Order: sequence, then C-alpha cells, then structure tokens
Amino acid sequence: MSDFSEEVTKPVSEDDQVETSVLTGTGMYFPWLQKHLETVVTGGKKKKDFAQTTSACLNFIQEALLKHQWQQAAEYMHSYLQILEDSDSYKRQAAPEVIWRLGSEILFYHPKSNVETFSAFADRMKNIGVLNYLKISLQHALYLLHHGLLEDANRNLSQAETWRYGEKSSSQEILINLVQAYKGLLQYYTWCKKKTELSKLDEDDYAYSTATQNMLSESWKTSVNICALIKTPGVWDPFVKSYVEMLEFCGDQDEAQKILTNYAYDEKFPSNPNAHIYLYNFLKREKAPRAKLLNVLKMGLLQGHPQCLDYGPPFRPPLHLEFCSDYESFGCCDQGKDNRIAAWYWDIMNYFDLRGHELCGGYIKDILCQECSPYAAHLYDAENPHTPLRNLPGLCSDYCSAFHSNCHSAISLLTNDRGLRESHEKDSAHFCHLLNLPDKDYCFPNVLRNDHLNRNLGVVAEDHQGCLQLCLAEVANGLRNPVSMVHAGDGTHRFFVAEQVGVVWVYLPDGSRLEQPFLDLKSIVLTTPWIGDERGFLGLAFHPKFRRNRKFYIYYSCLGKKKVEKIRISEMKVSQADPNKADPKSERVILEIEEPASNHNGGQLLFGLDGYMYIFTGDGGQAGDPFGKFGNAQNKSSLLGKVLRIDVNGAGSDGKRYRVPLDNPFVSEPGAHPAIYAYGVRNMWRCAVDRGDPITRQGRGRMFCGDVGQNRFEEVDLIVKGGNYGWRAKEGFECYDKNLCHNASLDDILPIYAYGHKVGKSVTGGYVYRGCESPNLNGLYIFGDFMSGRLMALQEDRKTKKWKKRDICLGSTSSCAFPGLISTYSKFIISFAEDEAGELYFLATSYPSAYTPQGSIYKFVDPSRRAPPGKCRYKPVPVKITSKRIQFRPLAVTVLDLLKEQSEKAARKSSNATVSSNPHQASSQKGFSKKPTSPTSRKKMSRRPGIKKKTRVSSPASQGKRKKNLQTHSGGMRQSAQQRPSGRSLP
Repeated sequence: MSDFSEEVTKPVSEDDQVETSVLTGTGMYFPWLQKHLETVVTGGKKKKDFAQTTSACLNFIQEALLKHQWQQAAEYMHSYLQILEDSDSYKRQAAPEVIWRLGSEILFYHPKSNVETFSAFADRMKNIGVLNYLKISLQHALYLLHHGLLEDANRNLSQAETWRYGEKSSSQEILINLVQAYKGLLQYYTWCKKKTELSKLDEDDYAYSTATQNMLSESWKTSVNICALIKTPGVWDPFVKSYVEMLEFCGDQDEAQKILTNYAYDEKFPSNPNAHIYLYNFLKREKAPRAKLLNVLKMGLLQGHPQCLDYGPPFRPPLHLEFCSDYESFGCCDQGKDNRIAAWYWDIMNYFDLRGHELCGGYIKDILCQECSPYAAHLYDAENPHTPLRNLPGLCSDYCSAFHSNCHSAISLLTNDRGLRESHEKDSAHFCHLLNLPDKDYCFPNVLRNDHLNRNLGVVAEDHQGCLQLCLAEVANGLRNPVSMVHAGDGTHRFFVAEQVGVVWVYLPDGSRLEQPFLDLKSIVLTTPWIGDERGFLGLAFHPKFRRNRKFYIYYSCLGKKKVEKIRISEMKVSQADPNKADPKSERVILEIEEPASNHNGGQLLFGLDGYMYIFTGDGGQAGDPFGKFGNAQNKSSLLGKVLRIDVNGAGSDGKRYRVPLDNPFVSEPGAHPAIYAYGVRNMWRCAVDRGDPITRQGRGRMFCGDVGQNRFEEVDLIVKGGNYGWRAKEGFECYDKNLCHNASLDDILPIYAYGHKVGKSVTGGYVYRGCESPNLNGLYIFGDFMSGRLMALQEDRKTKKWKKRDICLGSTSSCAFPGLISTYSKFIISFAEDEAGELYFLATSYPSAYTPQGSIYKFVDPSRRAPPGKCRYKPVPVKITSKRIQFRPLAVTVLDLLKEQSEKAARKSSNATVSSNPHQASSQKGFSKKPTSPTSRKKMSRRPGIKKKTRVSSPASQGKRKKNLQTHSGGMRQSAQQRPSGRSLP
C-alpha cells in the first residue's frame, strides 16, 4: 500500500534542534509526562525488542481509543514514553509525530481536558517536532475553530504562516498554502460579520462612513491571501466567491468579471459547472444583455460533444454503410440502422416525381442521416435524457431556407409535429427559426465543416496539455479500504472485493451485492484503524482451474506465537453448498514469513500464464531496508523484498505445501531460496498480467508492477525471470545506497517509468487495458498514486520499446455528460482491477483507515468512442444465489444531474428576479402555470426514433429497444404511404 505511516514518522535529521515539552494544562495533569517527554531528547540505553514492545504498546493505546477509554489510553501513553527512555536517539527522534497523534486524540476526547490543556500541549509539541510544526499548527487551528475561538485560530495560523525551518520543501509549501487558505477564509468570515453590521447603520451617519472605510481596508488585507490562491489551478469555489464579493464591495467590477470569466473559460482551471453560474449571476447583477446571459448558460451547460441518440458515445461501424456513407468511418449507425434509414428514405421518395427526386433527394437524405452523425444528440437536443427530442435535426439558417424553398412539401413526410407542419406553410423564416440551434458551429451542415470539431473524432480526447480526458461510472461504495477486486474466471462475471479488515464481498453482474460476505477473517487479520496502517487482508487470487477445484488463495497479516507479526499465504475452498461462500474450515497455510516491522508488507498474489502462483513481498519495513549488510531485498536467502514463484498444485520436499518450479532462476545457487523468481524489490503494491492484444495477442503474459519508493522516486517495473530490481542500491533510476549502487555486480533491471515525489509519493500499480467497451484504451497501462490521487497511463512505442507517460484527467462536464457518468472520485487510490470481460476499474477511499466505510469502486469509460452496439455482449454462467441481494445505490452525483441542478437553480433565480422586478407582468400571467410545449419538441413521438429514455450507456438492453423503435418508425412510414393515392407527385 502506501508509505503514509513512514512519511509521518520519519526522524528528524541530526542537525534538527529539538526542545522538551510536556502534556499538561488546566483541569488535567499527568505528572509523569513532564519527565518522560524529556526522554525523547535525552540519552538512554537500547533494547533489542524495541519494535515489538512499542508496537504492542501502541496497539493497546489504539484499542483504548477505539473503546473511548480515555484515561486508560493516557496511562498506556505513560508506558509508551517509559519505553522511549530505553531507546536510542534515532527512535526517540522518530517519536514526536506518534506522541502528537495519540496525545491530541486523547486530549480531544478526555473528559477532564479543555482548550488550555490542548493548546499547551500543541504549542510545546511544535517545538519538539519542528518538522511537523505546520501540521500541528493546522490541527491546532481546526481544534480552536471547533470550539468557536476564531481569534485564537487566526493568531495560530498567522504564526504558522511566518514560520520557516531549513530549506523550503514542496510539502512545506503545500502546508503553507493550506495555512494561508484557512487564514483567508477566517478573515473573510470576520469581514462578512462587519459587513452585516454595516448594513444595519444609516448611510447618512458618520459611523457608516467610518465603518465603510474600515471595510475597504479590511477587504484589501483579506484579499491578499485569497488573491494568490485563486491563481492556482484546482482552486476551491469558496475562495473565488469570497474574493469576487470583496471586489464588488470595493467597486472593482472589471476585476471581478475578469476573475469569474477566467474561472469559467480558462483551460488552466479544472472544468466546473458552478463557474458559469457564478459568472451568469454576476452579469445579471450588472444588468448585462439577455443574449449575453443566455450565452453564458449555454456555454456552461449545453456544450455539444460527440453523442448518439441512445445517449452513448459514437463508434466505428464494423461493416460498410451503403446509404449514410459519410459516417461509415465514425458515427452512430451500424449496418442495420443504415438499412432502416435507407428504407425510410425510399418510402418518402415514392411521393416524388423525377424532378422532385433531383430537387429534394439530397436534402432528405442529409436530414435522415443526421441520426448517424457523431453529434446526433446535439442536433436533436438529446444530450440529456430528461429533455424531449426534436422531430428534425438542427439546421443552419441558409441550408434550412434552401430546403424550405425547394422541398417544403416534403416536411409533412419527415415529421408529424403539428407546429412544424403548420409553420412551413407560412414562410421559411418562421420554420427555420424553429429548427435553429443556438450554437451555429453545431447545426447541419456546419458541423461537418468545422475542423475543430472533427479533427480528432474517435480518439481519446485531450486537453491543451495532452491530458487524456476519461470519465467514470461508480459501481460500488460503502467499503472499508477496498484493497483488492478480482474475478474467478469461471464465466459467472461475479467480482470479489476484499476489504483491508478481512472481509470479502460478492458482487453480481447486475451490480448488486450479496448481503452475506464470501469470507470473513476479521478475527484473524491484523490491522488497526490508524490512517496509513499497511497491515491487513492484502491479496486474493483464484486458481486458474477454479471452476473444477474451487480453490482460491489469500494473503494477510496476522500475529503468530509470542505476538510475532507475520504475513500468511493460505489456500481455501469455496463451500460445496453455496458457491458464494468460502468454506471457513478449509484454510490450509501455504507459507508464512515473519515481518520485522509493521510496514512494507507487500500483498499481491497472481497466477501467470505458466500456471504458477507469484507472490510479491515487501522488504520488511522501516526505512531504507536497514536489515543486514545489504538489506533484505538484496539478500537472496531472505523471502522479503522478493517476487516468489511456486507451484501450488502439489506438496514439495521438507514438508512444504508447495513445489518449487524446476526452472526457477536460483534453484541451483548456494544459499539462495529456490522459490525466488526476482529480487531487489522494496514494496511492490499491485501487479497485473497483461491479457495481450485481443486480436494479435501481442504483450500477452507480461507482468507489470508498481514499486513504492523511499524518499525520491516511485517506479513501474516489468518483471523478468531472475531480475534484480535494484533496491536498496537504487531508487528509480538513481542511486540510494552509493556503496551498493556502484557495485559492478549489481546488474539491475531499470524501471520502464519512474516519477518524483512532486507527482506523488506512493505508486499504485494498475493494468494494461484489454477490454471491449473502450477500444481507444487498448494497450494503455493505467495506474495511479495513492497519496496524490493522480491517475496516469503509459503508452509503449512498439519500435523503440520505450514507454511514454500520459496524465489522465477526468473529462469536463461537457465530455462526461452521459447518463450514469461522473467526473469526481475519492482521492486515495488503493488498487486497480479488471473484470472478467477485461474492463478496467480502480478502488479508492476518501479516508484511508481500514475501519472507515468511505471506499468506492469506479469503472473507466472513454466518452470519445465505444465499441459497436452488440459487440461486447456476454451471457454470464448462472450461479446459485442463497443470500439476499442488496441493490447498488450510487452516492456520487452524475454530471447530468449536476448540470440539471445548476440549470434549474439558475432558471429559478432568473425567474424570481424577473417577477420581483416586474410585479405587473407577474400578476397578468397569474393562472398560466403550464409551460407551453415547444413546436419542435414533444414528449411522445410515434415517428421519431430514440424516444425511449435510456439510463445506461451502451447497455445491450437499450440497444435492443432502440432497434425496436426504429422498426416501428419505418413501419409507420410505410403505413402513411399506403394511405395516400398512388402516383401522386409533389412539386
């Protein structure tokens, strides 16, 4: 997993100046704390069992905290500090962060604690752990805010803002920005209170003038911090809104409009539907023309994007289109739909003589074929399933006028909309006004000629910096640190999700979860609620022949005899009575390895194409692999820091419950453990086997891993037989241990990609996409970073065999405006997964504690292109269900719902403003509550395809309904034709 715990507990350097501190205060006094906190920085003797003793003591403290036994927790804290007396300086210098974390929690909840106690403890802890000064200051300020002490919190943040220690690091800069952010908001809150007080004064009073001057001065001071922050991409709404409010108060409307315009349109900032609403409201206050207001809303909420009438992305037709051939390379029609449109066309053309064919044939074909356009949804106002479709596509004014002039009699054959049929009898201007689209770039035929819209159709969309624009679908939530999601490969298309606490759940192909867990090992698995605890249930893999032998394998942390921490790899079987339940009595331990520390536990299990099981272990923990002369990872007699390969299909020698493959690379090397397949590994977190290209099979069997770094680099590796991956000699491409690094015999395998800690601090390995639904993603290795929450991809150059990194950005509100899609996710990316069909997912949480149900699972969706309808259908093998199903209820707000909400909110505000400004008009309209239906739109249309509202992208069921609608439509057209006199010609 991550190195979060190591990150927050790494020791200060020898040059760091450390002062003593004490946890005391009014209403609460622990006399032992003064003495024992001083031992953090004084001498003492070493103890060999320090790690085990402190670990046990900290576990007791955590257990007391969980049970809300605050006094007992404080007494255990006393024991912990006593242990520190007997430790060396290295251990004592690493302790302040632990003391702060535990002490602050005890003081927060202890019944005898109060603000003075907490503040005294915080102030003194800042001096002990100077490297944690900013973290402690932030938490102290939040504590003060929690108790309503705004002035004290502001004073605390002001001190932190001016604090400096050593060279300014990137992590310090982030924390200082946070300090400034909270300080700015506090100042804004104070400013708002003064503004409220000002509104109560009479404008003619001298006090009002004085207060106004003070407010202007206060606005300037407050805006300094916020102004700097809003220039940073990723800025939060509160800062922009508060800054604009202060600018308006000061009368600087030009600067306010500039800020809001940049926020809404500047590509440097992330897409945010709120931004256009803020700009709209500002312009309305400034009494901007109505056309300008509508344009802002349309740009923010109604931007066109490639989308079909079934609310899914366009696709590349698998077969040639005979009729609507303009869209045979990319669009919204397969051969079946193309044939139905052609039949419809010939039904219409039966009413025309030869001259009518010449005049109108091209127009009618163009109009009918717009259902095949990649922008069909925009042309028919069908981008949102909650809005009615047009009867006819949006036509550009000059094209519409020419069509009306030459073929106005054909309109009654193209639509049964009464408004359109009546309008064409009047004049072309009225008819074309009804077919007008607000954005002239998207009307037909301009949409075909627009180079910007058509330049990169069908490829993954990119922003101006080359970041790939993808979307997500939420598929599960409410999970406690979901660490693994795997399928059984048995054709049932179930997936099994493991939580870090030791519970595995079964999810069915329809998205529901079974109420009873597949496996529950909470009582055995070792983990805690601490943020960043890397122990727990870590790995799950099903046997390649699971359908026949019902075997699967698990990897978890546990306590052995004498409370020694271990990792355990076991074999289990599924119950014969219930295929969705593991047999709890079937566990057979395959391998156990002692762990010298609580971090770097590895956790990946997988089966290669050779049928052998691969086990990925961590280097044993702590920092820098300090075990022995060369560390565990370079020691081939140790199983830590390795990739192991074993045969689980039989017993080996010496009572082992596995066999060692005869071709393992170190079988014959004296002193080396024969199970080792590769070494020099630090803590590989999440590995995967490439399925290979669906057609060529290229890449099949490659094994990718993310290896978490120490201080500077994270890396992605391709695992090869006998490979040395360099740790601890190297970290990424650079030296870590210079003595080992310059050893000529190192001969290490370099990563295919490595990145620095400005990008992220804990890589989470992913998968090469080989699914069906998003063909553009084929061959991309998609992975992420646990700490930064960044999603990334690697793309291989087949000629040079080099890998190029591509950032993944969740698409804008326009590109992800499909039913069920979202563009946000929880920050901490724990793992990646693929289902039985090869579609790609990732598992993340908003709070990385093993006991907190904040975890979710997201599926990647490419909004630019999907597979042709019907290509990705599969029929799951039926499975017996005895447990109750729990239907999935999404928690994430979809992009469409967000847009709808913002649009309705803006419309309500606009309507209220209109009514309040014109009461006479409001009273004259009283009684007219029903909104008239647009002549170009109807809720029910018997002769237009795509009327049924779809709620899922590319679902087989919706495709079937779509075909049925088209068939009904064509049949209705033929019926109309038969009712007319034969041989009649239209001019």
